[in-house]
Amino acid sequence: MIILDHREIEALIPHSGSMCLLDAVLAWDAASLRCVSRCHLLPGNPMRRVDGTLGAACGIELAAQAMAIHGRLVSGNSGPPARGALASVRDVHLRTATLDDIEGDLTIDAQRLMGDGQGASYRFVITGDGAEVLSGRATVLLGIGP
Repeated sequence: MIILDHREIEALIPHSGSMCLLDAVLAWDAASLRCVSRCHLLPGNPMRRVDGTLGAACGIELAAQAMAIHGRLVSGNSGPPARGALASVRDVHLRTATLDDIEGDLTIDAQRLMGDGQGASYRFVITGDGAEVLSGRATVLLGIGP
């Protein structure tokens, strides 16, 4: 079941156009969020390398956008999106070199480990074609940038 579609996601986070990489929010609660993306299937994905491949580490940006959406949802979505920065990524495990060979959707699960008005830490897991593609932990600081 789709809770938020691409258009609604785009309204919640500072990413727009081809850089809004998530297609739908499937579930969320105060501690977690599940999204889906098909951006790895698009030839025009802005993160593709010059040779046309899409490195698996690009999944970190998918996780960061999922974290941004979760932050907006748990805060009540009021006001414009807060600027933030990815401050730390740890324990990242890439299970593939590229995302190109994944034929189905990517599912992004983000679990909030801790957070407040200044930032948050999450554990994320991205799966595709029934297998884990990458996982890790990330910390985002809010109020960064213009």
